[in-house]
Formats: sequence, structure tokens, C-alpha cells
Amino acid sequence: MEMNDQNSKPASDYPNPGPGYPPANYPAPGYPTPGVPAPDQNSKPASEYPNPGPGYPAPGYPAPGYPAPGYPAPGYPAPGYPAPGTQQPYGYQPPPGAYQGPPGAYGPPGGAYGPPGGAYGPPVQNQPGVPASAWMPAPPAIPNCPPGLEYLSQIDQVLVHQQVELLEAFTGFETNNKYEIKNSLGQRVYFAAEENDCCTRNCCGAARSFAMTIVDNMGREVIKLVRPYRCSSCCFPCCLQKLEVQAPPGVIAGYVKQNWHPCLPKFSILNENEEEIFKIKGPCIPCSCFSDVNFELTSLDGSSQVGRISKQWTGLVKETFTDADNFGVQFPMDLDVKMKAVVLGACFLIDFMFFEHTGEKH
Repeated sequence: MEMNDQNSKPASDYPNPGPGYPPANYPAPGYPTPGVPAPDQNSKPASEYPNPGPGYPAPGYPAPGYPAPGYPAPGYPAPGYPAPGTQQPYGYQPPPGAYQGPPGAYGPPGGAYGPPGGAYGPPVQNQPGVPASAWMPAPPAIPNCPPGLEYLSQIDQVLVHQQVELLEAFTGFETNNKYEIKNSLGQRVYFAAEENDCCTRNCCGAARSFAMTIVDNMGREVIKLVRPYRCSSCCFPCCLQKLEVQAPPGVIAGYVKQNWHPCLPKFSILNENEEEIFKIKGPCIPCSCFSDVNFELTSLDGSSQVGRISKQWTGLVKETFTDADNFGVQFPMDLDVKMKAVVLGACFLIDFMFFEHTGEKH
């Protein structure tokens, strides 16, 4: 007897199955038949699949390129950065080239992980219009060296360039002198500025008293020169010129003292105890006319020359119409930095005594 196929009549014609058996319309539409491999899910979009049950991730989770739950993202944390939840050490710096965000975005002013004033070193306070590259790099600290004089330990000569003052050049009104002090590479080492009042400058002329402040590339006052109002004529040997050099300001490093001579300009370089260290001797007529004027720095007996202060010829126009002078100062490399500062101070005294012609050119 031939049996009829069960699929030849609808499932509704069959009685309900007993407990533990699937319903008559099992499997449900859209699901594979038992024993038949399921089709690839990527063969149709996820929107056509029913929502998963509670506790199961949504279709396509995790997204391509992301790790499974509980695992960090690829490349996290970035190389060179601390892991999340750890405290950055004092002075921590991101690796070179890393984006650091705008100032103050990720911490208090002055840097979140560094000392006050920035985590990457103190700021450089240049003069207006001078790029940071024009300054000599700051040398490391030296024991028993006055702060700011470390620069002088690395050089055996400096160039002193006086800035041209337009108001003084066109009107003859004397203004405070300003100088750039550079090394042989043209990098600025110090900046010097004269300090006194208008009446003193225009009434006392080149013999005027002044306080010269010398600052480094950090804006720190490292040297102070004090010149009182005194006579420079050989007719008054008891009241000749004397310049006091302080390094740092308030601490005497030495003196520059004018020595009496009927014809020649002579000076002595003294230490803080007013003991003679060097002598300076200039020409009989210190006139800068198409050539340099040299003041020799010699030993106490004058037998050997150890350095020089040269007033350089700057050209006919500049020499005629301005008081802006250029000097070259040479001293031994191994000379004590305080004595180098005193020799530098002698350069300013020589400039005022012989080359500062206030009111004579106008």
C-alpha cells in the first residue's frame, strides 16, 4: 500500500503534537532545516536578521578593527605614554612630535606635569625683534661661578656693538646708551643698558655718572657697572676715574681704576680686594680715524700682552654722525670669569672717556 507524503496536506490538518515535540510548522520560516548547514550571515544584510536576545551583542559587534570587550584598542596606550590610571612623574614630557594641545588645556597654567613656568625649561626673554636663535645657548651651571657668568667661561673674546639711537642722531638729544654683547659667532651673550636721568646725560656729557645694567638671555641682571662722577684730567690726579663692577649685582667682582699719566691713557684691573691683576695701556692720541684704536691688556710689569680692547672703525658716515661704537674685547680663555667681567667693564669706561662725544657732532 502506497503511503501518502505528509507534506501533501497542510499542517493545520494534523493534530497538535505531544509535550516535548516541536510544533507542526517547525522549523520556523527563515531558519535552516535541522541537519542542513546554515547559510553565511554575510550573504545578506544584518537588518534582515531578527534582533538578538538579551545579553547578546548586536550583529556585526565588535566593529571591524576594534578588539573584543575587555581588551584595549590597538596601539593603546600610545608608545611613550603612561598607561591609563597611572600618575605621570614630575617633569614628564611627551615624546618628540606628539601633539600636546593648547596651553592650559590639560592642566594648570605653567604645565600640568612640570615645575612652575613650564615643563620644558624656563622661558627665554629676548629683546624685541631678536629671534631666539640669535642668543648664545645657555651653558650648564658651574660650581662657585656667579650666576650668569657661565657664558664667559666658554669664550676668549666678545664683540660690543652700541645701538644707533635715531633721536640722538637727528636732534643731538643724548639718550641712554644700549649695547649688544656678542660672541665671535655673532650670537648675543648679553644686553647692556645705561641708567641715569635726562639732566645728567645732557649736562654732564661724557663724564656723566651712570649705572650700566647687563642682562643675559633669561632677562636676569648678571653684571652691574657703577661709575661715579669724577674727573679724568691729568691736572687732577686725586680724583681720576674709577668703575665698580658687580657680579652678581650687589657683590663686588673688581674695579677699573684710571692711573695718572701726563700723556698716555692707563688703567689698572683690580680684584674685589683692590689688588692689581692687569694693566691697560692705550695710545697717546686715542683717535679713531680710518683705523682701529687698540688698548693693550698686559701683565703688571708690562712685559707680556694677555688681551686687548679695540675700538673698531665703523665707517665714515657712522663715525661722523653717530656715537654708536663697536669694540672687540679679548682676554685669556682660562681667566677667572669675574676678571673677564671686569675687563668687559673697562671697555665701557674707555668708550665713555674717549669716544662718547656728546653734543660735539651736532
